[in-house]
Amino acid sequence: MAGPPVAAPAVAEPRIGPLPDVADRELKARVAWSGLAEPGDRIAGALVRALGPADALEWLSLSGDDRPVPWGPLEERVGPLPTAQRGRLERSVRRWATRLPTVEPERDLEVLTRMGGSVLVPDDARWPVGLDDLGDERPFCLWVRGVPDLARAWRRGVALVGSRAATTYGERVAFDLAESLGARGVTVVSGGAYGVDAASHRGALSAGGATSVVLAGGVDRAYPLGNARLFEAVVGAGGSVVAELGPGRVPTKSRFLQRNRLIAAGSRATVVVEAAWRSGAMSSAHHAARLLRPVGAVPGPVTSAASAGCHRLLRDGIAVCVTDADEVAELAGSAGCDLVDERVEAPRPGDGLDPVTRRVLEALPRRVPTDLATVASSAGVTTAEARAALGLLELDGSAVRSSAGWRMGTRG
Repeated sequence: MAGPPVAAPAVAEPRIGPLPDVADRELKARVAWSGLAEPGDRIAGALVRALGPADALEWLSLSGDDRPVPWGPLEERVGPLPTAQRGRLERSVRRWATRLPTVEPERDLEVLTRMGGSVLVPDDARWPVGLDDLGDERPFCLWVRGVPDLARAWRRGVALVGSRAATTYGERVAFDLAESLGARGVTVVSGGAYGVDAASHRGALSAGGATSVVLAGGVDRAYPLGNARLFEAVVGAGGSVVAELGPGRVPTKSRFLQRNRLIAAGSRATVVVEAAWRSGAMSSAHHAARLLRPVGAVPGPVTSAASAGCHRLLRDGIAVCVTDADEVAELAGSAGCDLVDERVEAPRPGDGLDPVTRRVLEALPRRVPTDLATVASSAGVTTAEARAALGLLELDGSAVRSSAGWRMGTRG
């Protein structure tokens, strides 16, 4: 929300040093917030959204040392707050304020620079836009080692997740799926843990594909330590190691669960390869479902407790059964992501078309034909508009008509 900066009284001093340049000020403020608030903190996210990161940080600096919360400057910007909302915000302010003396954005940025890393913020062209669907749970910034263009990498990203204590079957399936997806130019996104995660990263590397490791701690802390060489191989092969917490931050149980929301939001689809009834991978599936991302699950032996979570997702209708890379590609395709091999750049379907014709093209099924009325409804256009657009698309082979209806052609 736009407005004048919050004016600090004379007794208050900034706690994180001067931030003169506007862009630099906003960047360092986001870095500071990534150390003040726990991942997924909606109240911090709402405050930063309302005031902007730098002004929100300045307002917070007025509230330290058990001083009264300065409601006046805040309510001048956002309007009067209900008593219950004030209470929740005040409790959060007290928690954040205890960390203010320890937050040093310049130090964290220097550590990352020495590692050859990058920091991404939401207005960066390299920011993965899928994370914006998290709303006020969106991370304040991302710390990245390796190739920082996550917007491009995760646009064709598929999450493969599962149990740390995977069976030989689970690891084999994860490796094979990742290898096949990597050969298609798909970025395999996972959490870097033992078991299914590590097998997924290795499978993508085996195909010469890209993969991203999303950590629950800082990017300078290989966790688990036994996968440190794997993480270096990921970076060396053109992949990335990503975190929302700055250098030095340690993973905790709650941070692992919040990390899973990034994996789900950043990927076009999430596949649970093997998971027990209470596996942490189940949270990734539920995050994806909440965000309306496609969810897949690989079935296992009905006698295997290691696959009970996958079977639960299938039985509850949360996930679709997938058994190979073609089915995973089809799953991601239901979200509008066509996982063809992109290593040779090709024109995208819809290039050069007017908006109505493009929407009609995108509404066409790839396999089973459908009728004109369904195409029009899916595209959000009138029947007459759909009929005219389909005539144009049929001329260049982008649409095919049969007695059963319309489907996408080979050029689409």
